[in-house]
Amino acid sequence: MQDEPTQEAGTLLPYEWPGSYFIGEEEMDAVGKVLHARSLFRYYGHDLQHYADRVEAFYRERLGRRYAIAVNSGTAALVVALAAADVGPGDEVLLPGYLWVSCISAVCQLGAIPRLVEIDDTFTMDPADLEARIGPHSKAVLLVHMSGACGEVERIAEICKRRGVTLIEDVAQANGAAYRGRPLGSFGDLAIFSFQYNKNATCGEGGLVACDDETIANRAWAVHDLGYGRNAAGRLDPNGPVQTWGRGSRMSELAAAVLLAQLKKLDTITGAMRRWNHRLYDGLAQIPGITPRRRVDPAGDSGPFVLITFPSGEICAEMVRRTRAAGVRPGPHGAGNLRMTDWGLHIYYNNVSLTEKRATNAAGRPWSDPLNAFATDYTYGKGTLPRMDDLIERSALITVPPALNEELCDRIVAIYRDCAAQVGSG
Repeated sequence: MQDEPTQEAGTLLPYEWPGSYFIGEEEMDAVGKVLHARSLFRYYGHDLQHYADRVEAFYRERLGRRYAIAVNSGTAALVVALAAADVGPGDEVLLPGYLWVSCISAVCQLGAIPRLVEIDDTFTMDPADLEARIGPHSKAVLLVHMSGACGEVERIAEICKRRGVTLIEDVAQANGAAYRGRPLGSFGDLAIFSFQYNKNATCGEGGLVACDDETIANRAWAVHDLGYGRNAAGRLDPNGPVQTWGRGSRMSELAAAVLLAQLKKLDTITGAMRRWNHRLYDGLAQIPGITPRRRVDPAGDSGPFVLITFPSGEICAEMVRRTRAAGVRPGPHGAGNLRMTDWGLHIYYNNVSLTEKRATNAAGRPWSDPLNAFATDYTYGKGTLPRMDDLIERSALITVPPALNEELCDRIVAIYRDCAAQVGSG
């Protein structure tokens, strides 16, 4: 493990960026092999090292999936998965209001309409609200495993199967997590992962799509490349199973080399975060006025965040202010211990392009498309999801880097206990 980055004086939270703490000789050696082989492109070169192939094999085995396609970002993985599921104009994709901007962007880029769904006290999609919102234009559900947690994944999978809606799991923040022993990413028709720098395992930027259906896999492969499959020599094959338009979203061998080394450490990374996550939750749960996020399977969470709720928004804001002043904050370039209303583009109504229905082109698509007339009255401003709005107003988030330790965790809990007594949060 590399030395921890220099922290702002008095801070108790190390930087987030979990996988970065585990970058070492293995990653450097793998990159060196690719460079020495002079083979940076996965399909052909002087001496292929097949790192992208090995990343895909890792996920096929880990998830028990038939197919895996490595791509160059989590955002690209979302677009590829939705395109492979044939999402387009005339369709709506249901997704929770607590998400990331890329989830919305991917839907709109394909000409479809996002439809927001409430979250519950797991801070993931509310199954009851999901079922109530599924309608004749609902093509897919994007179940976002936010904050490293799974929520009611089995119930949502059952609803989607019964209602005939494609389920796509977004596992970007939950790589390495499971639900009752079954890995997240194995419940939906498709799953996507991200390996961006903030994620549990990282190669700086990267993603992956996984599925079991051969037709969907062939479409995903063509879309992520240049519209066609590849032959045994690594050349584009216009006579293969799919002819469409691709996005050039392939993962490079350099990124795959770093990623494969990180994936071999994934259980170590998530194990460290999970340990500190449990210690923080266990301590914070004993403080009057603090309600931890409902965890349906604590042992399965990958652990990068702790979410806590207070009786009112005013108390939440004051607790964040006081605990940050006491040192529960990261260095100047990190994020952590913040009120969830300040969690930027993770909150639906903070996405201006969504609330103002910004278009992807001068024609005003997807909002102006006649096939999307069913969504004319859809709105996305604050108040669209009143139960989520109330929960977010009263909740705070703490990042849980693997570089924490028992002393820091106990000190963080003690600060919260002291500040709660001062504020009278109970």
